[in-house]
Amino acid sequence: MKKETLLNKLLSYFIAENNEMKIMDMPSDYIEKRRLLRVLMNIRIPQPIDSNILKLHDDFLLEETKEKNIVNPYELHTVAEDFNETKTPLLTKLVLWQGDITTIAVDAIVNAANSKMLGCFVPLHRCIDNAIHSAAGIELRLECNEIMEKQGFDEPTGHAKITKAYNLPSKYVLHTVGPIIYDNLSEEDCRLLASCYTSCLEKASEYDVIKTVAFCCISTGEFRFPKNIASKIAVETVCNWLKVNPNRFDRIIFNVFTREDYNEYARLFREYN
Repeated sequence: MKKETLLNKLLSYFIAENNEMKIMDMPSDYIEKRRLLRVLMNIRIPQPIDSNILKLHDDFLLEETKEKNIVNPYELHTVAEDFNETKTPLLTKLVLWQGDITTIAVDAIVNAANSKMLGCFVPLHRCIDNAIHSAAGIELRLECNEIMEKQGFDEPTGHAKITKAYNLPSKYVLHTVGPIIYDNLSEEDCRLLASCYTSCLEKASEYDVIKTVAFCCISTGEFRFPKNIASKIAVETVCNWLKVNPNRFDRIIFNVFTREDYNEYARLFREYN
């Protein structure tokens, strides 16, 4: 079935099930239709869905994933190769990569979630939580909702949960809630951010099939954690964990989206000894 035909069927279903958002005219342009589908997925509460529609939804998102330039983590240069002349053995497991985390075929990617753990409900929001849920599909929110209903309370800062990745090229998603910075940065904020990285590594370690992990820049976006301090905590925490567990992972990737973030990590790796 052609992608636009799939898109039209999905739009018809999601528009019909939404009682609050009244859409008078269906967009004729494909890009606008696709934006509308993402909006409807973003605002959709976790509720049952017709199995036939779910299959169409998965077919559509998987086709989009195939069209992306999927990144093989083993083909990326390591930090030791690119930044560190001493070729410290530990750094042969680390990668600094700038790109879209929804295109990398690692075993697990890390999502910077909020305490509700259901993904971002703001239509077309530019946060990584929205991007990951939009590419993975509505099943990700459904699984997160099931986990949180069983838990019965909001996810504490610094902890981590794991789910399937559904229509992403990765196999799993590690969800962690970073600290939100309202005023001055505190020692507790730094401790909690370090806990995010440790919790993700510990949770991933429970799954033998997870050999590669990609971290996003936790808390540095909407949560306003200073980027220079966050990158230092990320590198130190992951490196200290690897020193204790040297054989656990093949690759740990620090995924950054901006050149500013890339430069912060690159500086740290050049100075690492």
